[in-house]
Amino acid sequence: MKIAFFDSGIGGLSVLHHAMKVLPHEQFIFFADEDNVPYGTKTTEQVFQYVSDAFSFLMTKDVKAIVVACNTATSVAVRELRHQYKIPIIGMEPAAKKALDMDTERNRVLVIATPITVRGHKIKELIEKYDTESLVDLLAMPDLVEFAEHMDFSSPAVEDYIRRQFAPYDFSKYANLVLGCTHFNYFKETLSALSMATKEQSANSSASSITAKVWNICLRPSNIIIRERPSQNLTNCSVSTPIWTSWNGFIPSSDIL
Repeated sequence: MKIAFFDSGIGGLSVLHHAMKVLPHEQFIFFADEDNVPYGTKTTEQVFQYVSDAFSFLMTKDVKAIVVACNTATSVAVRELRHQYKIPIIGMEPAAKKALDMDTERNRVLVIATPITVRGHKIKELIEKYDTESLVDLLAMPDLVEFAEHMDFSSPAVEDYIRRQFAPYDFSKYANLVLGCTHFNYFKETLSALSMATKEQSANSSASSITAKVWNICLRPSNIIIRERPSQNLTNCSVSTPIWTSWNGFIPSSDIL
């Protein structure tokens, strides 16, 4: 049986890449909903239907777990879909708690994400629970998803957009910039340079956490040996054109859910 990774577009490939390295004996399916990307600017009802349709398709592909490598889809649909399906469903959420915990000087944290994630109940519940000193700010940056889908990660247009969005923020007061969308990881270097943030989340933390979650839920009983080498066992599944791209291992600062 296969492990499915699902995203609205190419963002989830950054999470899949790490899983393929440390779980080389597993079979993977990657589903990119290219017909409906971006999710973050749609209504919650639309996104739920997209995710539900994707799950219906993936369940015909002999999968034993689904990783929702999309913060927006997790926010909208994972809780309800866990009641509908018996297989493990692993989601993601912005690592605001991790960012707060790692900074002992109590500097501010900026979480950038899609509009749905920023407006969603899940992120608000997370902040209310852990941000006792009101240190977390939320910023929707939907255009980054569009840039990523066009493979435009560092053009003058990208830099101009980021500068305009960051203009209201005094980054001398911020310790961490949390990437609350898997698409945003492609802009890691540009975001870091333009924000001049003093610290960043560990580049490997969330991919490792996701892979560990898959291991603990799905694989531990089979005593598979984990080796640090790439897996060739990838099936590309997409609503439109299957996609794959080389990736350098950076992942977004997200926690598993």
